[in-house]
Amino acid sequence: MAAPGAAEQRWLQAARDFFHRALPGPDGQEPAALEAVLRCLRSAGGGTVGRGNRAFISISDLQHQQHIPCCSHLSWSTKEFKEWSHQGQGALPMQRTLPRTYLILVGYLADGRQENKEKLVDGCLYVKDNTGIIPCELLHFELDWLESLFVFPSWSYIPQRDRSSAGYLEILVDPVPVNAPKEVLHSIPVTSPVSAEPLLTSRIPCKKRSKLTVAGELTRLGPLLCVHRKTFFFLFLKCFASAVCVPVLVQKPSQLLWHRVFQLGHSYTITGLSMSSLKKSGQTMFVTSVSSCLLPYCAEQVREQPLNSASQGESTQSSSLETPEQLSCSLQLGAEEERPRPTKESKIISYVGFVTKVLNVQAGLFLLDNQVCLCLAYQPLLNSARGLRPGACVELIDVHLLQKPLVSFPFTVLGACLNSMVVLKSFSRLSTPYQPLASSGNLCLQLLFRFNLGMPLYLWLVSLLETFEERFSCFFGRRQLLSSVHQNPGAAEKFLVPLLQAMVPDREARDIYNEILSEIHQCPLQKYLTLSPPCQAPSLSAVCRVAEQKSWEGFSPSQLLSPLEAQHMGTQELNRRLAWSYCTLSAESFQPQLILQGVLRVSSRSSSLQLQDKSSALRCVISRKDGSPFAQTALIGSLLQVENYQLVVERFLKTDFPSWEHLENPEHVREKKTSVYVQFYLEDVQVLHAAEGQIQKGLRSGNSSSLRNKKDGSTTSELETPEAKMLKLEDSKADTGRDENCQGGQSSPRTTGCVSHLFLVTQKEGLMSRNYQLPAEGDKEKNELQCSFQATVLWLGRSQLWSHPREIGNLSELEETGCDEKEGVTQQEALLLFMGKSLRWFPFLHVDGLYRFTVPCCSDLQVFYKLCSPPVPAAFLSRPSCPLCLLVQDSWHLQHETWISCLPEHQLTALSVLTGMDQRTASIPEVLSSSFTGSLVSFCGEIVERTLCASPRNEKPPGHPKQRGTLLSRDHSVKLSVSAAPGSPVVMDIYITATYLHYLWGLLPGAKILFQNLERKISRFHNVYCTYNASSCVSILSLPASHLPFSSSPAGEASPPSLVLLSSLRPQLQNLAQARILCHLSCVLTVCLQWICSICSCIFKEGRCTRHNPPCPSQTGVRQASARVLVEDGTGEAVVLCRNEHVAAVLGLSLLEWEAVQNCVQSRGSVCIQHGEAPGTGCLEKPEDLVTCYLRSLCRSPLICRPILLDFSLDRKPSKIQQPAPLPLRNFHCGEVEFVSRVGPRPTLLCLKVEEVGQDALRYLNSQRMSRTSSSC
Repeated sequence: MAAPGAAEQRWLQAARDFFHRALPGPDGQEPAALEAVLRCLRSAGGGTVGRGNRAFISISDLQHQQHIPCCSHLSWSTKEFKEWSHQGQGALPMQRTLPRTYLILVGYLADGRQENKEKLVDGCLYVKDNTGIIPCELLHFELDWLESLFVFPSWSYIPQRDRSSAGYLEILVDPVPVNAPKEVLHSIPVTSPVSAEPLLTSRIPCKKRSKLTVAGELTRLGPLLCVHRKTFFFLFLKCFASAVCVPVLVQKPSQLLWHRVFQLGHSYTITGLSMSSLKKSGQTMFVTSVSSCLLPYCAEQVREQPLNSASQGESTQSSSLETPEQLSCSLQLGAEEERPRPTKESKIISYVGFVTKVLNVQAGLFLLDNQVCLCLAYQPLLNSARGLRPGACVELIDVHLLQKPLVSFPFTVLGACLNSMVVLKSFSRLSTPYQPLASSGNLCLQLLFRFNLGMPLYLWLVSLLETFEERFSCFFGRRQLLSSVHQNPGAAEKFLVPLLQAMVPDREARDIYNEILSEIHQCPLQKYLTLSPPCQAPSLSAVCRVAEQKSWEGFSPSQLLSPLEAQHMGTQELNRRLAWSYCTLSAESFQPQLILQGVLRVSSRSSSLQLQDKSSALRCVISRKDGSPFAQTALIGSLLQVENYQLVVERFLKTDFPSWEHLENPEHVREKKTSVYVQFYLEDVQVLHAAEGQIQKGLRSGNSSSLRNKKDGSTTSELETPEAKMLKLEDSKADTGRDENCQGGQSSPRTTGCVSHLFLVTQKEGLMSRNYQLPAEGDKEKNELQCSFQATVLWLGRSQLWSHPREIGNLSELEETGCDEKEGVTQQEALLLFMGKSLRWFPFLHVDGLYRFTVPCCSDLQVFYKLCSPPVPAAFLSRPSCPLCLLVQDSWHLQHETWISCLPEHQLTALSVLTGMDQRTASIPEVLSSSFTGSLVSFCGEIVERTLCASPRNEKPPGHPKQRGTLLSRDHSVKLSVSAAPGSPVVMDIYITATYLHYLWGLLPGAKILFQNLERKISRFHNVYCTYNASSCVSILSLPASHLPFSSSPAGEASPPSLVLLSSLRPQLQNLAQARILCHLSCVLTVCLQWICSICSCIFKEGRCTRHNPPCPSQTGVRQASARVLVEDGTGEAVVLCRNEHVAAVLGLSLLEWEAVQNCVQSRGSVCIQHGEAPGTGCLEKPEDLVTCYLRSLCRSPLICRPILLDFSLDRKPSKIQQPAPLPLRNFHCGEVEFVSRVGPRPTLLCLKVEEVGQDALRYLNSQRMSRTSSSC
């Protein structure tokens, strides 16, 4: 028995040490206090105080050592604890219960006034000892407990989730006082509410009235409110025998704890009440004074008074307590009743339920019983949400029931207004952490009260803010997104405030005093209208997913082709035309309207601009409305918002359709892929959060227009302040080796200076895989190609040394260049190589732009020359003719300064930088001219049509076999038909192989493109066209017009052609896109109808291909028809080549007649008619063939010779190349007069459309043609 005694002694000694440290009392009283505590412990723990592993714990140790939720029950057995834990798991069976500890907690209950006198008293309770103080929550509290020493037999400690500060205590059972409280007998005369109520409406000045003592039953208890740093609450006392109620205002700091004492239905006595009134509304009430006391009501001390002027109390709707099952039934009935009414009125109910999930503690949203949402945003959150953990039981009194306030919100809402009460009935028994409410900077609540939002708008606001915070907090941090600094709104506020201003332009401010005191209840939750969100801002991954779904919704391959055109296509051409298509979506294409948001980054792998959030990245193409290229490097890392944009979905199909008849069969679609990107104008961008804290203004309003338009000599825009240009890019590890990049430099790791150099871009080449090797990767595979690009620049001035990037100022190098008369280092040509992470500068580098390279943490002015390959000797540095070849380092920063066209005259006059710029932009007519001699050309144009075609067999597609990227086959090319201006008849064809398309975005019909360094070629038919090669580059100057019908086909719709004369057609107009003539069909020269194989194009006869060596397995034939006709319009003649459906139009056959003729051809395979112009030339076919005879007689019929309206283009690939020869003589007869004249060769036209002309239309067109002829004469 000695061992237990020794353990008891050690435990008692530890208890004495604890009391000496945590609860020291006056000298000589510590043993008595310890004995009193031990006596309480023995009564609470069944006499087993010193046994087991129970130990005292101080407040400080609990806060710093306990990091997980726990509970302590001194008097419970293990069986009792298990039963208690099992009962707590009923609502949430998947959650763990609180782990049990054997810790003894002793301390004083306090309200926190003495510990922190500057702290605003808010009615909270604390447990304190000499080591610290911690908030606590109790289900029951008495005023005489304050500042008394207690032993807490059952409690739970709940730390905060983020561990940024200590948690709080949940006192599960009433604490045991160490010293018994003294009983005080009160005998005070009181006034009933019936007698006190007339005083509130009398005209006697409040100051002349004596203080009263009022007793009554508590009917309503308002929440604790804090207005202008003053905390207060209202309560209402009712007469015992009538419905008369009087309001009482409690605002003294020492009396705020009364709020924890009051219980509905109990009777209380309050002394020392005076009367006061509100300045704005004049409403009167009783107000407590410093001498006021709260006492329990005793019936013996009150004399009943008769009801002389019994005015009715507040006309609130009666409420009844509902269970979750009853509420579910009422929801179904209420939904049926309120469907016809657009404006709904909320129902006031009472409810008891368990918190099953914290939806958003900052917004005051909690889920009860997994079926209803409790919203506490319209009244201050109960005790800063302490105790409202999953598993806690709450009682809601007089809350508003709102059914389906928001279409996208899945739960019915119970909203607590200032007349509602939220009572915590029991604490949670689960190990769920505490999510504290933000004491300041709560944007949800700020906007709620600023705009006085109703419940539907508030829930929509919360959903937008939750998505916004989840997407971008990983980039900037939650505080930077939500907080406002020095009256500058944060990113979230910039996003949400304009939306709310549009939704509630004239909303009245909320009157909280009228909401509490008015006899007729008025609050924002009383009436509501189900809201369909007007817009959405989902994650970028959701944007891409929805865009892909919309691009395939209702999609059919037959939509991409005209039926009349598709039925004559072979297998290869048919599937090639289906391989690549696109569709565009705007913000209005989504319901609700979609707002794009993202952080602007540059991918160093694809060198493409991207909008990023936490979920994904979306490629983007940015242009400017003034036609200048996008070069704002200062925007990298900024959070952008775009509401006006074009979301482009490129669709890639791998198909094996045998013919057009199988287009509706999905089995022939082998693979479907998409690529999504967005394009928009810089002027439509709103910067929600600037990179590195820079504030960039005027993007949406257009104030930050291009520097090309500035004439005042300024060279720095708001977007490009020096501090904004030093940015953190996609790969933060790029600066880790910055000192190594300054090889041979004198910079130290601790230096903060930087070296910069100004240069002018004179030529830029496109991205492609080249046979370059990075210096650090020499040991890698020799044959592996590196993605790279290069630019030729003019190195201007000398390198500049700056102590900090913020000090980089105006273009002092240009002043130095213009004033120096000697042959100093003024300008020098250099070749810049970009590989690896430096590829991120590709979208910003443009010809005619002035840029600056900055080397951070470097002080060596010769760093650029020492990194040249090979290094430049010092003796040659002063020679401008010495070219430089410089590999751009990953750690260098590029910043755009201005455009050369924006420089003031005094800098351009003395600056001879233009001497090294041999590249000029030509026009499309100049390039098409036969006198043009250049091989590499640059020009601007608008894309008219985009067509996928097969690559020439004699051209091998560039690129390495291992190269990835484009989703198209490498044997494909895209043909861009580009016009000089909208509606221009002259077009230029540009061919780009599929391997280059991986780096090219935005090549859509309607876009204006700057093509640079294209290779000009002339075909064997003397047609001029261009090809994209390794030195080529494109810049998108203007996006397709948003009003254009962005079709799903690869080609855009052409404008109506203009009416021309045949005499105006010249051989130089070989690139004429389309025109129209009013002509007379003279005769049909040839007609050929064939039934050919869809694979090999051989004759298809009797259901099989006639090719035998090797045999063709095809079982599908395609109808094809061609005809050559002669037309004239009085000014000249032309031969028109017609194909397929145009042959039927020329012959004047209806669809049924044309179908019958083609069906007859199937049995023979082919039928050809040659009908010459001279008499005596006939057909070569056998006369007994009925189809041949029918076609021959049709061609000879005078009905064929008629006026027609013909849309055509010039045949750029004639079957016979015309050789230079003298013009032949032709005889012409007019009555009896014969004329002889020399005539030129007949032009060959391709028929695009044939229209019959009526008499009225013929007279009108003839008059138009005659007026045009007379004006030209």
